Amino acid sequence: MRFYLTTHKRHWLRLTDVPLFLKSEHWDRAIKWDEARGPYAVDSGGFMELKDNGTWTRPPRQYVQDLRRIWEHVGPYDWAAPQDWMCEDAIINGGWFGGQYFVGTHLSVGEHQRRTVENFLELRSLAPDLRIAPVIQGRRVPDYERCVELYENAGVDLRAEPVVGLGSVCRLQSSREGAAIVTAMAAHGFKLHGFGFKTLGLERVGHLLASADSAAWSSHARHRPPLPGHTHKNCANCLPYALRWRTRVLSALPTWQQPTLDAA
Repeated sequence: MRFYLTTHKRHWLRLTDVPLFLKSEHWDRAIKWDEARGPYAVDSGGFMELKDNGTWTRPPRQYVQDLRRIWEHVGPYDWAAPQDWMCEDAIINGGWFGGQYFVGTHLSVGEHQRRTVENFLELRSLAPDLRIAPVIQGRRVPDYERCVELYENAGVDLRAEPVVGLGSVCRLQSSREGAAIVTAMAAHGFKLHGFGFKTLGLERVGHLLASADSAAWSSHARHRPPLPGHTHKNCANCLPYALRWRTRVLSALPTWQQPTLDAA
């Protein structure tokens, strides 16, 4: 399993060969382009897009152009997320959650799934060469099964895809419900990517994932003093801290998981 460090610091790509996970929007105003030393993947930024706007404001064709610029200037990425539609309650219903305001799409889970699949098909049609990965969305196991059916009915063989994103599990990934979703989707033989996985989730279902990403290191650092010799207030944007956190997370996993988990 490949474990990506999520960051908004795109220049880290030239500083480390550890797998990194970045949003496409982080290159929107790029003047200097840093060539990647190691593997990286690109997130579409869907959570914040839907949280703040209740819909996608970036047309698929523009997103493809952005992805192509990143590919050409930074180097080939492992894969890029589509412009999918998350199915968390906050995204759909809107309101205040965890001190943040969500506009809300006020659509059904089924409509989010339909739009997710349609967007993937459109992006794949516009740019079949750009390694855009399908994402399965839902709220409970039956929802995810229905999303799989939508892909199958559209002629997409998810088992043949190099990676299949598993959406809307970030807040569930350490729970029984989240484990049930991961287990059910892994049973199909998909090469799953877990978005936003933390230590407990990795300990529980990491062996069922092909890859995962996490930004938990940043919030972890925000509530702790900086590393010795570091002059910033905290290490929430600090590569050495992120690398130490990553090493600690991987070494804390069961011994039988470790040889493959940190594979490059």
